[in-house]
Amino acid sequence: MPALTAADTIRVLVATDSHVGYSERDHIRGDDSWKSFHEVMCLAKEKDVDMVLLGGDLFHENKPSRKSMYQVMRSLRTNCLGEKPCELEVLSDMSENFQGAFNHVNYEDPDINVSIPVFSIHGNHDDPSGEGHFAALDLLQMSGLVNYFGRTPEADNIQIKPVLLQKGNTKLALYGMSNVRDERLFRTFRDGKVKFFQPGTQKQDWFNLMTVHQNHHAYTETGYLPENFLPGFLDLVVWGHEHECLIDPKYNPEMDFHVMQPGSSVATSLMPGEAVAKHVAILSITGRDFKVEPIRLRTVRPFAMKEIVLSEQKEIKSLSRKQDHRAELTRHLISIVDELIDQAQTEWKELQDEELPEEEVPKPLVRLRVEYSAPSGGNYDCENPQRFSNRFVEKVANVNDVIQFYRKKASGSRKMASGVDMPEESVLASLAIDSVRIEKLVREFLEAQNLTILPQNSFGDAVGQFVDKDDKHAMEMFVQESLKSQVKHLMGVDNADEDELRTMVDEHRTKMEKMFAAGELKRVRKAKIRPKPEGWNTDLDGNWSDQPGALIHSDNEAGQDDDDAASVVAAPKGRGKAAAASKKTAAPAKKAAPTRGGRGKKKVVEEESEEEDNDLLMDDSDNGESQLFVQPAKPTRATQKPAVRKASPVKRAPAPRGSARTANNTAARSQSKLNFSQPTFSQPKSQANGTSKKMQQISDDEISDDDDAFEPAPSTATVRSTRSKR
Repeated sequence: MPALTAADTIRVLVATDSHVGYSERDHIRGDDSWKSFHEVMCLAKEKDVDMVLLGGDLFHENKPSRKSMYQVMRSLRTNCLGEKPCELEVLSDMSENFQGAFNHVNYEDPDINVSIPVFSIHGNHDDPSGEGHFAALDLLQMSGLVNYFGRTPEADNIQIKPVLLQKGNTKLALYGMSNVRDERLFRTFRDGKVKFFQPGTQKQDWFNLMTVHQNHHAYTETGYLPENFLPGFLDLVVWGHEHECLIDPKYNPEMDFHVMQPGSSVATSLMPGEAVAKHVAILSITGRDFKVEPIRLRTVRPFAMKEIVLSEQKEIKSLSRKQDHRAELTRHLISIVDELIDQAQTEWKELQDEELPEEEVPKPLVRLRVEYSAPSGGNYDCENPQRFSNRFVEKVANVNDVIQFYRKKASGSRKMASGVDMPEESVLASLAIDSVRIEKLVREFLEAQNLTILPQNSFGDAVGQFVDKDDKHAMEMFVQESLKSQVKHLMGVDNADEDELRTMVDEHRTKMEKMFAAGELKRVRKAKIRPKPEGWNTDLDGNWSDQPGALIHSDNEAGQDDDDAASVVAAPKGRGKAAAASKKTAAPAKKAAPTRGGRGKKKVVEEESEEEDNDLLMDDSDNGESQLFVQPAKPTRATQKPAVRKASPVKRAPAPRGSARTANNTAARSQSKLNFSQPTFSQPKSQANGTSKKMQQISDDEISDDDDAFEPAPSTATVRSTRSKR
């Protein structure tokens, strides 16, 4: 191989956990997150890098606000679009790396001028959710600003295929694995259901770079991703999710690769790990060698933190035995906070290129943790934390939580007046609302007492969906499913006394907890919502999905709604007064004799066809979606309106305007669903006359023999060849 030069070097700007949108409603800290992200993107343009690699959690929420989305798109468009050509060549099949309508890298799109491509995985904050299972990154990819890769559609069967890039003689294999729940991912790796793919040729010439977004430290027994679970052929792993900045790569001698943890670019909790200086890095790859250039971020709000033990402070050690010493103790603590404020502001000024006036220096974040356990026989009279913090309203950015008092106890738990066991205060002090998972918080409070009917781990998961995913009905669905399971279990028991029933309930609850921990019990199913009533005003009445009456509580109710919808779909498809009469208004005065194309038979045909359409949609949804944007769909049943009208001569009573509008809307939705699921074949003409129910067989080009349920959309070349055959 010839000697490698600067022209063969791939320069990558690496950053993780931007958390754009964090505390955006705070009048002091609301703009911190997008300002630091904008600085990162400006550095990419200033340093003239070849690409940007983001390690997840670009947004703080999976439903970012319009302001957050606007600021991110503005920064990307300002710094990543331009006339400078991108020198990276893609060697892999892009349809296997990038799903969606535009399954290719954005800088190869002839309609977009991209000079610095951005590659990103999703984290636990901006993960896909809702109808369609879309993430905020899908919107950015659709707009041509981000290349969203590393998707994990199946958490129990993960296949990781690299994006193969080349510049000069340097070959880069970029692996990405978006966030999966840590306990579930641990089990998937342990069971050997994670498969890594390597380049087919010249494996020794590729530099293998991977980015993940998981817990790096063993917070629980299985709540993290061990480094030795990753394959040994990797050269460097960029680790997201952990906010402590450890920008210098650390070598793992067991696995023979390096691990770099860039950390977050904004402080989302007042913890020691967030107080470390924030950095990004420029990774220079030449052949199989690499070097890292750390860059300190300058726009990050200064943060200073200190922890003291009052019993070890010489100045106030003797105060515990004095009377009325609160004022003296408060003055001592105020002096410490003032020192932290001066320290934070001084460090921030030293980072700036030019001296700024005092009014432009941002207010720092300050946290003082005080352990106030007094010696035997003494006591420290501390001021209220809220009142103490409010003394620094004009000096700090976090005016409500400057100080945190906690006390160490020998006992592991304490009891409330009601007799309920509670965790010790040191545990509660460490459980900050912005730095802990909801499941962990629930577990800490439930470990001291036992739930009788509801499984504990599933309870924490439902609370997490309610808080993190904004699922308003998660708790209600969890309680209903748990009670339904218990009742079904007890219905098979005869002649059992109260003690035996209590024992059986406890055994079944324990079984459900074990099944959930082992992944055999499904999560709380997604709540089914009734269609929004006509005339519902969201601005005045609120969101319909948040109303108690919107939730479908049982499968019987869902089936009834489906029957109502089917009856509307079976109505004639014409436009006008008699287009779609509802149940209440469909009372014809004259009864016509049944004909060959009668309405009743047509209804049966349509309902059977809809079932077949739904099966096709599940089996080949990706293929259907890709073909929707490549070639026009052939006529389907929904487009054969004249045939339906001729086959249904029965006169209908005119329907009210509101009912016609509702039926038209429902029919339109069903027609669009049929069009999307069967874009490549049409309904036989004989079906319109009611003489045949047989559907046309689908060709081998439309259904693949590959048993991979999540096969990527076909590439452009495949679609063209299919079109030429037809």
